[in-house]
Amino acid sequence: MELTQNHFELFGLPVNFDIDTQQLSERYRDLQRTVHPDRFANASDRERRLSVEKAAQINEAFQILKSPLNRARYMLQLRGVDFDNERDTHFDPMFLMEQIELREELSDVKSADDPVIALSKSMDDIGKRHKAMIDELAQLLENEDSTQEGKQAVQKLQFLNKLQQEAEAIEEELAGY
Repeated sequence: MELTQNHFELFGLPVNFDIDTQQLSERYRDLQRTVHPDRFANASDRERRLSVEKAAQINEAFQILKSPLNRARYMLQLRGVDFDNERDTHFDPMFLMEQIELREELSDVKSADDPVIALSKSMDDIGKRHKAMIDELAQLLENEDSTQEGKQAVQKLQFLNKLQQEAEAIEEELAGY
């Protein structure tokens, strides 16, 4: 196992957005078993260090590939797309308006007559948009020439992930956690 393999090669998977996450998890466990530092307790310092490096690479690759957002971003980076979260802020006005409306809905949840129902409605809406964006990303990433569109879809998905996290935080707050 080389340290220079891309994450898909490391897990023996084709470079594809749609992956079998169960197969990914199984391969993750198999790889971790083979390189776990405990197996190298009596090995040389170099072998122990390499074992730790390989285990770290496997962990990082697994975290990236199991997340649709991170997997899409990684695939685009393999195609030479750079992401600069500070500078890459150009979105179509319609998407920005939708984001503003979704944020307003979330901020109004606590003052609604029934906050739980209002939050549920908002979370359903965000979830549908999230799924639609993942489906769009899957289609875009099938085409090697759709890198800019893919990049914009990744950025939109980042917004939706953040909204989901904010909604989940409100849910925990309403539940009294």
